[in-house]
Amino acid sequence: MRISGFIEKYFWLFLIAGIFIGLLDPMPFKIFPAFLPKMLLGMMLFLVFLKIDSLQVLENIRNYKLMIYISFFYMFIIPFFFFFSINFFNPELAIGILLLTAMPAGVSTPALTDIVKGNVPLSLSLAIVSQIVAPFTVPLLFWLIDLNSHSIDKLLMLKDMAIIVFLPMIISQVIKKHFPLIIKKTQHLFTSLNVLLLFTFVCLAISSQRNTILENPVGLVWKIAVLYLVFIMLHVIGYLICFKQNKENRVAVAIGAAYMNNGMAIVLAASYFKPEILVLMVLSELPWNTLLAPFKRVIRQLK
Repeated sequence: MRISGFIEKYFWLFLIAGIFIGLLDPMPFKIFPAFLPKMLLGMMLFLVFLKIDSLQVLENIRNYKLMIYISFFYMFIIPFFFFFSINFFNPELAIGILLLTAMPAGVSTPALTDIVKGNVPLSLSLAIVSQIVAPFTVPLLFWLIDLNSHSIDKLLMLKDMAIIVFLPMIISQVIKKHFPLIIKKTQHLFTSLNVLLLFTFVCLAISSQRNTILENPVGLVWKIAVLYLVFIMLHVIGYLICFKQNKENRVAVAIGAAYMNNGMAIVLAASYFKPEILVLMVLSELPWNTLLAPFKRVIRQLK
């Protein structure tokens, strides 16, 4: 078996390893540098764009009714549902879950959808659309629930969108146009490279909050349990949103719902929220990185 094939088949081992390595060895930065998740996520999206036919993506985006329907669920229905469900028991935890679920579909979701054999062009379209609307929907969510004290920089999010989404898109299309043969010969390596990039991101995120996590691991157990429950429900809700669609489309929607851009959530939490919220965002890496393999197995059993 080739190394790339091994990495792709046992991707979950690398993601779990990223968690443990992050806990074992603190990274040489006192604060999680904001440019690192942006750079890593941009690189992942760049590799995904190299594998995708842009015409297919545009075709999915042209189906505006489907895009509006799914985006409305992603950016409003799901965040509101979890916030009001949790706020009754723990308001601070509810704010953290609101921030997490309000994030757009992660730019790595096309790569994850590729691993689970879903509709990658649809996944990429959902990631792009949700990234575009996020600068407007996230502040609106916090305004609607009267949390204006947590200001969100719209320009920062717009800049993130441009850097993380559009720059890799443009560069990838230029490279595909001028070096089509090279891209075709190396395309089989892109998914495994994305797994390694995810591994690196997980290490950095976990390591940045290593001391806080290890100081009181018992006190964080219940928060981790809540996060796992939220992520499991996100998989189920996402798969059921478009129950009339084929299996590949439902998988893509489920991945977009469950694997939000928690890298952006970490950046925003570090900039605008209490340290407790930042730790919660970092802890979201645990279900984010460990539930894909079980989900893949469950999907195989579904028709």
